Amino acid sequence: MRKLQMVDLKSQYEKIKQTVDTSIQEVLDTNTYINGPKVHEFQKSLEDYLGVKHVIPCANGTDALQIAMMGLGLQPGDEVITADFTFAATVEVIALLQLTPVLVDVDMVNMNISLDGIRKAITSKTKAIVPVHLFGRAANMDAIMDIAKEHNLYVIEDNAQAIGANFTSRDGVKRKVGTIGHVGATSFFPSKNLGCYGDGGAIFTNDDALAHTIRGIVNHGMYVRYHHDVVGVNSRLDSIQAAVLNAKLPLLDEYNAARQDAARKYSKAFEGHKNIIAPMICDSCDCHVFHQYTLRIIDADRNALMDHLVSKGIPCAIYYPIPLHSQKAYVDTRYKEEDFPVTNQLVQEVISLPMHTELDDEQIKFITDSVLEFFS
Repeated sequence: MRKLQMVDLKSQYEKIKQTVDTSIQEVLDTNTYINGPKVHEFQKSLEDYLGVKHVIPCANGTDALQIAMMGLGLQPGDEVITADFTFAATVEVIALLQLTPVLVDVDMVNMNISLDGIRKAITSKTKAIVPVHLFGRAANMDAIMDIAKEHNLYVIEDNAQAIGANFTSRDGVKRKVGTIGHVGATSFFPSKNLGCYGDGGAIFTNDDALAHTIRGIVNHGMYVRYHHDVVGVNSRLDSIQAAVLNAKLPLLDEYNAARQDAARKYSKAFEGHKNIIAPMICDSCDCHVFHQYTLRIIDADRNALMDHLVSKGIPCAIYYPIPLHSQKAYVDTRYKEEDFPVTNQLVQEVISLPMHTELDDEQIKFITDSVLEFFS
């Protein structure tokens, strides 16, 4: 059996080595390292794939979130609602811009932001909602957009973990997550479903005026060289990373299908177990692209299970061990522990198993047998 990896990028690269290497070599041959043809090619291809009018590449996913908020013109003191159970980048950029983060609890079933939590958190100062499509599962965008419309709020989708996932609206129309709100942001960190070989990110929108503003922001506020029309940053996707993404984007649906297949096999093995709650899998399974495969362990010692798996050479992780409201950087007297019952429970229960495009049946069986062995 091949050595188990949390994410096996080496095996993935070996299958696409010639395409990737050729694409990178073209950048080296033409010396177009910044904003070159490969970046423009990727931008257009991703717009076509997502069905969105504008993709603006940038340096990383955190920048993508920050620039999206800058583009919307949010001002210091404006309140931005987001989920307590997610990676810190989501709240980090809110604080960096001197906006006011408002953390709310999540839903126990899908671990995405609680709709009731959003409704209760809205005040006269609220200007935006940032739903995170956590672990690759689409949040309830119909309901979130309804709330936003009712209260005249912006919706900024944090799509760092769910590129390629579909959300089926109540009218039956499917749209790619990240393209439903006013603006979306994603990351191309190497371990993502669509990852480059360094840092990279992008912003999505169907709003022409917003796209124009964002294109200036990512490039020092310039539309014409040395003419700085807006306050900007230096955040550009370099051509070598775009070359890698050009090689991988045509395979994204295949990659996501492989993750979904692995998730089905995991969940089948754990079906009905009294101590294991596996992720919910939809019939078509296109609303979840399984950036992570995350179990909940109930009435058992999650940490002891983790130790057991590590002792057998099985990598695993806890995403996320500390709620954002308990992080030193974001502690606030506005937050009460009773406001976050689900998040506080999840951080004690969750454990993520290896999930990537190269998992094979032998590996999955070894992992699931090892998990079940712990409870025997």
